[in-house]
Amino acid sequence: MALSWCLCATVMLVWGSLLPQVHSVLAPENEVPLRPTTWLPEGKITSVTLPKGRTRRLYFTLKKKTSAMLVTVSPCPLPIEWSLAARTLKDKPLKNLQWSTKKSTPEVWWRGPGTEEKIHSFTGDTADTYNGPPHPHASVYILRLRSKQQTSRATVFLHEGPGPLGIFPLIPADPQVHTLGVGMTSVTLSWAPSASITSLPKAKNGYGYGYCVLINSLQNYPSLCAAKERNQREKDQNQGKKEKKRQATPWPILKEWWWEQWDSYPETQSLPSSLGDDFNDLQCACQGTENVCTVSELLPDTSYYFDVFVIDKVNKTSAAYKGAFARTHEEARAAVVPLREGELRWVSFQDSGSNSQQFFSFRPRGWKQSGLLTLQSCGGGEKIKVTVSSKGQVLNSQGVGTDLIHIWLQGSPSYLIHFQQGGTTTSQVTSLTDAARLESLKASVKMQVSSAFHRRGVPSLPSTLQIKSFNRLRGCNSVTLAWMGTEERSLYCVYRRKLSSFDEEAGGASALTAPCLGPESRSDTERVLCKYFQELNPRRAVTTAVIGGLEPGMAYVFDVYLMRRWGIPIKYVSKMIKTRKEC
Repeated sequence: MALSWCLCATVMLVWGSLLPQVHSVLAPENEVPLRPTTWLPEGKITSVTLPKGRTRRLYFTLKKKTSAMLVTVSPCPLPIEWSLAARTLKDKPLKNLQWSTKKSTPEVWWRGPGTEEKIHSFTGDTADTYNGPPHPHASVYILRLRSKQQTSRATVFLHEGPGPLGIFPLIPADPQVHTLGVGMTSVTLSWAPSASITSLPKAKNGYGYGYCVLINSLQNYPSLCAAKERNQREKDQNQGKKEKKRQATPWPILKEWWWEQWDSYPETQSLPSSLGDDFNDLQCACQGTENVCTVSELLPDTSYYFDVFVIDKVNKTSAAYKGAFARTHEEARAAVVPLREGELRWVSFQDSGSNSQQFFSFRPRGWKQSGLLTLQSCGGGEKIKVTVSSKGQVLNSQGVGTDLIHIWLQGSPSYLIHFQQGGTTTSQVTSLTDAARLESLKASVKMQVSSAFHRRGVPSLPSTLQIKSFNRLRGCNSVTLAWMGTEERSLYCVYRRKLSSFDEEAGGASALTAPCLGPESRSDTERVLCKYFQELNPRRAVTTAVIGGLEPGMAYVFDVYLMRRWGIPIKYVSKMIKTRKEC
């Protein structure tokens, strides 16, 4: 047995020494599996899929007497590594080598004796171009591409001869996008024009080319393909959310279906169909051949990224400028006026017809953190809106009119009260006396806010604010009034005012007191009585008062005010009564 093993080993050593020494010149990276060879065509854009961590190889040869070559690689959307090398054979491949018939020609060249020289290499996520003379002794060129992060794609273009060819739009020497102006809701951009557009005759200026300005709040994109990938990813995520919603609600209501259809058609401007299917899904802020763009309808105090691309509509290629970054100015903050406990305040606006706004803050007392806000419009002709918010969340928003409004505040340590005025209405103050009072006050809204320590909600209001008089009980020196009260114990005060002869001739309609003028604007001589009243049954909460000391045959205007511990006093509708001349 030992002798036979020795003979076999001797035979193997002798046979191995007789074989050609080919493997000694091979580099480790030249070991490739048996697969079809990918040849790179000339003059065409080739899309290549790059599996994660694997090197893709493309091969090409040049024609004889080629003076120059151009190789452009555009990653999409992740950064990649790529290199260009020239393989030179010292001798023709040996025909007597024991190669399998499945071996490809480049693999035979790799196996044969020769040298390899790297011409160019690049790493990044932007398009890169090698433009130079061919290698003098190259037998085959090898283009290697690799994506380390995850599976990605890239496009490759090969051109033989001097460049530029013109299949890709040209980027100027200054590729930076500049910001000319930044506002609160708009940003103006400018960039150097592309020679692809300026070199064309004026009659055909912009034919086949155009700029596309994209805006987002995440990052600048190095290529149009990367922007498309991000846009498609967001669409897929939104579509997935909609699919889950449909699965949760198999029979959605018509309103939800309508809004889904409406959302699927955004209002932003898209590229025209002439650009092809590859660019239809992009939403451009600006497009055309102008190198100045103003992006409007932005949010204040927000960061935005702007990218500009030159698009070749014929070849369906693009080139990217170096994007810009800008942050819009923050919105001018109006002064916030703190309100005191139980303070009665008149909120006035400077310009009656223009938009204006005012801000107030209130901190309720007590551990319940509750309060009551009472509002009433006094201007008569203004459209005023009040918005109550806390910690950026809107709690209540409504218009303020002549009717009293109660807003219950509960559960927050502080509240922001925002008044906004916009335009006027066709209403008029019919009393000269009341108009003078309103003008002297220079107020549009009457407001009062106070902490509610023991109350659980807004106070109850009378079922009607009408004052009733009894003709049978009307005398020469006295009248009898009746009005509805509430189940809460409250103070009711009656005021009277004698009409002039002018107001009496006008029928008394112009003498009615303005609805927002409270007891604080009335003279003490006009107050005739104050009384407390309470009735637990709201239907029977009727109280009466006999007003004496009047003159015979004279017209009077009577006003009743409901005085409460919290909130603005409630004014009943003014009532005009004329005493009898003879009794």
